[in-house]
Amino acid sequence: MIARHLLAATSLVAMASTAQAQDTMEQDDPYIWLEETRSDRALEWVRAENVRTEEQIFTDPRFEELRSDAYAILTADDRVPGVSIWPQGLMNFWQDDANPKGLVRFTTMESYRTDDPQWDVVLDIDRLAAEEGREWVYRSMNCLGPERRYCLVSLSDGGKDANELREFDLERREFVEDGFFFAESLGGVQWIDKDTLIVTRDWGEGTMTESEYPFVSKVLKRGQSMDEAVEIFRGEPTDVSAGANVVRDKDYVIQGRMASRGLNFHEREYYWEMDGEWVKLDIPTKVSPAGIVDGRMLMSLSEPWTVGGRTFPTDSLVSADLEAFKANPNDVAWETVWTPGERQTMQGFTTSAGSMYLGVLDNVRGRVFKYNYVDGEWVSKPVGLPDNATLSIGSASEESDEVLLYSTDFLNPTTTWFYNGETDALETLKQSPERFDASGYVIEQHQATSADGTRIPYFVVRAEDTVMDGSTPTLLSGYGGFQVSRLPNYLGSTGKLWLERGGAYVLGNMRGGGEFGPEWHQTAIRENKQRTWDDFIAIAQDVVDRGLTSPDHLGIEGGSQGGLLVGTAFTQRPDLFDAAIVAIPLFDMLRYHEIGRGASWIGEYGDPRIPEQRAWIEGYSPYQKLVAGKDFPKPLYVTSTADDRTHPSHGRKAAARMAGNGQDYLYYEDMTGGHSGGNDPEQQAKLLALRYTYLMQQLMD
Repeated sequence: MIARHLLAATSLVAMASTAQAQDTMEQDDPYIWLEETRSDRALEWVRAENVRTEEQIFTDPRFEELRSDAYAILTADDRVPGVSIWPQGLMNFWQDDANPKGLVRFTTMESYRTDDPQWDVVLDIDRLAAEEGREWVYRSMNCLGPERRYCLVSLSDGGKDANELREFDLERREFVEDGFFFAESLGGVQWIDKDTLIVTRDWGEGTMTESEYPFVSKVLKRGQSMDEAVEIFRGEPTDVSAGANVVRDKDYVIQGRMASRGLNFHEREYYWEMDGEWVKLDIPTKVSPAGIVDGRMLMSLSEPWTVGGRTFPTDSLVSADLEAFKANPNDVAWETVWTPGERQTMQGFTTSAGSMYLGVLDNVRGRVFKYNYVDGEWVSKPVGLPDNATLSIGSASEESDEVLLYSTDFLNPTTTWFYNGETDALETLKQSPERFDASGYVIEQHQATSADGTRIPYFVVRAEDTVMDGSTPTLLSGYGGFQVSRLPNYLGSTGKLWLERGGAYVLGNMRGGGEFGPEWHQTAIRENKQRTWDDFIAIAQDVVDRGLTSPDHLGIEGGSQGGLLVGTAFTQRPDLFDAAIVAIPLFDMLRYHEIGRGASWIGEYGDPRIPEQRAWIEGYSPYQKLVAGKDFPKPLYVTSTADDRTHPSHGRKAAARMAGNGQDYLYYEDMTGGHSGGNDPEQQAKLLALRYTYLMQQLMD
């Protein structure tokens, strides 16, 4: 009892100390009021900043030319509609000049093969928004398989991550009267059967984590009120998120229930339901269930796992007999499905009715393999897609062994492939049109040496006759976080708006990303996050040293974590750049856990409330580095009022601080768009023109 009281007293002292530090921080930050998303004072400031930016950018004659070119690309009639395979045919979500909010529609495979597919529209988002007077953004359609007739349509108001869910009858093409409905919230819903759901959303006070995600799952039956739902799993308020779900095989047969608790962004605990009780899986926190294939339970490894006397390396995919797993998930024999070679990493997989398709990155180049479990062992064969391209796996059929695949690179538009796993036939289904003249351009891959001696790869796209005298306007882009891979993809709008006008493009593959697997990511997180910034700066220095460009002609851009990347780069090496696009950024890293859903990313950056970890973060937090008297390049901050993920206040406060210091900058905030940017082609074209006009003013004029 005494020990418990001592712990409680210690906790109270720590809380008081933290609160005092927080009060001091707020007193020291004169711009904290900009964290109030829609306060009159904050929005008045935003409108004034937007007018100032529009006067400098929108009046430039190049702006309208760029906007027109971008809009033409985004709404071109000859765009290839992206599709997924459904029982009803091929589904597509389409936006154009007449339907800026979009249409959900279907066609047949036979019709899709033609130059003019015939489409069957099942949901018109523009009409729905007009009828209801809402700024609806379509997110997804979660349907009960295998028929996929009854669906939960996810709609976002203005582009926020939080969504509203409504039941929709895909056969009758209408919302179900008195059907399932869930008010705006983060979280998900999963079908058990036509009349039963598992709901993991906001259940009211005390059911959302510090990161603003739900941690309580309940079963809700048709006709019940939310109050009548029965709780089946509860995580902890300190989790990032938590919830339960059913586990189905390829035939949609429920094999059991699984639950998980997100301890931080990268680590989870998993539970399997046995006889009405949740049994914790005896697996590392960076090992995660990955589905069921051919009667085998799969696990994906983001750290080494020693089990049954064997050690499986990081990034492996392993499997065990499903029935044995269901009987006792902590006493089964695991075996290798796939394990990475040097500079290889798994890049997603999907399952058809007959096979599993696994994507692999091999030195940032793609490969795809077909896997089957035959006579007690896994057998694989490569799918004959192009070499030296970015490959991705699309939708697979649940009724046959058919899958959609994609290939592209910086200069070649996307090719859509249709693969029949039963006959091994690979068909070019669609070829996207060119959006710029790629003749005379080359793609190069180089390596820069980072501060600790590590070699960091990056790509360059430039005109083959570029004179290496440092005069080429160059845009360097990157991300470098959360194990996200930035890969060569067709530079449609960038090619038209930037390359054709004399620019070069550089893409960095810094540590912190996922280009070479989990370890490439994990070596640059938390106390080692500065390595990401060092890698990016090293790439910038390398392109200057090679003579491609010079600081007067070098610009950088990134969004979200990439916005933080750009912020650290131009505050740590202001002499190296003359333009910096800081989009939807994290920026005030000493308060990021208090803003938006920042607390969910403590696993990536650390916790500023803990002195040791605060020291890591304080060393690079860009907001605090914006000090008076320092000569920074003139950045462009781009945010969205509807961004409920990183929150616009990061960019707002950075701009306000620079204004207070008398330093030059531009700030632009769209009132809609959310974390992903523009909701429709018109908004997207405007934002593209804003970026490239700014770059031309800074790097070409």
